[in-house]
Amino acid sequence: MSGLTEEQRRLVDDLARRLRAARDPMALTGAGVSTESGIPDFRSAESGIWREHDPMEVASLEGFRREPRRFYTFWEPRFGKLGEARPNAAHRVLAALERAGMLSGVVTQNIDGLHGVAGSERVLEVHGSYRQARCLRCGRVESLEAVTERVRQGRLPICEDCGELMKPDVVLFGEQLPPVFAEATRLARQTDLLVVLGSSLGVHPVAGLVPEAHEAGAAVVLINREPSPYDEMADVVIHGELGPVSRALAERLGFELAD
Repeated sequence: MSGLTEEQRRLVDDLARRLRAARDPMALTGAGVSTESGIPDFRSAESGIWREHDPMEVASLEGFRREPRRFYTFWEPRFGKLGEARPNAAHRVLAALERAGMLSGVVTQNIDGLHGVAGSERVLEVHGSYRQARCLRCGRVESLEAVTERVRQGRLPICEDCGELMKPDVVLFGEQLPPVFAEATRLARQTDLLVVLGSSLGVHPVAGLVPEAHEAGAAVVLINREPSPYDEMADVVIHGELGPVSRALAERLGFELAD
């Protein structure tokens, strides 16, 4: 378990034991999992994007409706970089846990789709996915590339069925979470072990899944570089880099993580 302190190694051992014993464990992942793959935290107020651009202009539903072409022009190169990213050790260990029957599913705040690329099959994307666009009125779904191509041609990104705007299928400021969040809440209430990776748990209502699980009797494990508001509620807290922790967990469980 190179790269970890003695205390971190002890905590990883504790997590491995809990995963082996759990009846219905689940994972909740945040931006820290994506940043390990080189993806910036777009929603964070501390990220470079929000230091240079007003999120209410380029990342809100109101801003999108006001200037949809500008919205697509701004996000096209940034969404393009998501397509270049590859899964890291955290993605791969979660996929390995699911294959081994030691994880019932992943609830993720991330929009990059890397959990699926890594092999996870039950993934609830509660902030949506950058890979598709959805009509704001009738719900028609198209690939984001197809809608973006219309914008490149100077056309409005409108639905070919009803004429309403087609929006990237990600949750913007000012929007409610998609229906899949109800399923995530159900999982949190029935799990006996919630493992949170790479989330500061500052974005609600997703952060509320932690007390939901805790109050329903689940053990809670938090893995993140920085403290969170729920550290005192957790049974295990590992402050450290996700890469070394994920590789150590895989080693402890006998998993091989292919690059």
